[in-house]
Amino acid sequence: MSVRVLVLRTAGTNCDYETAHAFELAGAQTERLHVRALLEGVRKLDEYHILALPGGFSYGDDLGAGTVLANQLGTRLQDPLARFVDSGRQVLGICNGFQVLVRLGLLPGTGDEKAVSLVENTSGLFEDRWVRLRVDTDRSAVLEQGDLIEMPVAHKEGRLVVSSPEVLEKLRDQGQIALRYVSLPNGESGDEASSSAEGQDPGYPANPNGSIESIAGLQNPAGNVLGMMPHPERHLRALHHPQWTRRRALGELSVSAEGGDWRQGDGFRIFARMVEKARS
Repeated sequence: MSVRVLVLRTAGTNCDYETAHAFELAGAQTERLHVRALLEGVRKLDEYHILALPGGFSYGDDLGAGTVLANQLGTRLQDPLARFVDSGRQVLGICNGFQVLVRLGLLPGTGDEKAVSLVENTSGLFEDRWVRLRVDTDRSAVLEQGDLIEMPVAHKEGRLVVSSPEVLEKLRDQGQIALRYVSLPNGESGDEASSSAEGQDPGYPANPNGSIESIAGLQNPAGNVLGMMPHPERHLRALHHPQWTRRRALGELSVSAEGGDWRQGDGFRIFARMVEKARS
């Protein structure tokens, strides 16, 4: 089965090529499509198996990160988007795409559009660094609970806040907290054991934006809509990691002729599992 992926772009989107390339490496057929093609009916969502909203600064983030694109999609494509999600097809939002999904209400997807928001980083700065993440849900088809993965962040509005303690409890109970920031081993933020307890904040800079309970990614209750602030498309191959030479010297990477893990970074596995899930 050929898996068709729609990588949606608009003015200001700048990670669409990398995201499309990631899905192509995973064996999918990808199409980078301007949002106008959907709004004008030239193409339809139901032609695709996966919808990806890549990172960037859609419409310059002039009215807030992801706001304009979310308004476009919500006012013109609300029903097609709802059908797409209800059918079980997958949606991935990365960085600006995560912001769009939150503003659309597709995340957390519990019917309360004001339940969560992504606001300016506590530092007030654009944070651009590699982070370590832990998968904290057991209800995902593309994430393995307990996995520790590394990839970069690059954002200024990535701090996740919730409207009430009840919302946070619901996110925990429904397994919707997909990813949390944890301390980098031997990094500036100290001992990783300090972040092993559920919800404990490893502190800045391991938690680059100050998100409550170090939340880096959410999924909807059904597990087919995933949003994350870090960029998996920037860690497709092991050599993308800034410490790949050290890892090779420590024997953590294989350089066999077949490639193996040498060619596959932590982010690649997310795209590969999404494509595999779409085929099943």
